[in-house]
Amino acid sequence: MPTKVLVAYGTTNGSTARIAETIADVLRKGGVPTEAVPAHSVTDVESYDAVVVGGGLYAGRWHKDARRFVRRQGRVLAGRPLWFFSSGPLDASATEKDIPPVPGVRRVMTRLGVRAHVTFGGCLEEGAKGFVARKIVSSGKGGDFRDFGQIEAWAADIGTELVSGARSG
Repeated sequence: MPTKVLVAYGTTNGSTARIAETIADVLRKGGVPTEAVPAHSVTDVESYDAVVVGGGLYAGRWHKDARRFVRRQGRVLAGRPLWFFSSGPLDASATEKDIPPVPGVRRVMTRLGVRAHVTFGGCLEEGAKGFVARKIVSSGKGGDFRDFGQIEAWAADIGTELVSGARSG
């Protein structure tokens, strides 16, 4: 079993952070030592045996902190078990169907050999930072569309893969 897993994330209003922390909690409960850390504050990934990277989606792009993290750490990430997640749709679509990664994320996934990607629903509520975010909320199109059952199940699948991969490898 991996010694340590990193869940790095890029978020503006905290929604993606909560998803990352949920993933880390599930992995820890499954016996996998895991840390959830904002992507902008990670300086080294060498001490982690596997990595999950997540970013909120803004105008069809991953959060800048997630993009920069993957660019900075790409060489090391390519040699580790690696999963990506996105968060963003402000409707039930992410629970109802598989939403493919946005083009920029898809290109990085291919280059780094990412094992899987999932898009989770987003959350944008009163007090959100940013002009566009506040406009979305004030127009009545905000809300919390995260499905924590879906998030926990995806994290449990990662934990199973890590544990079984270590036993068979």
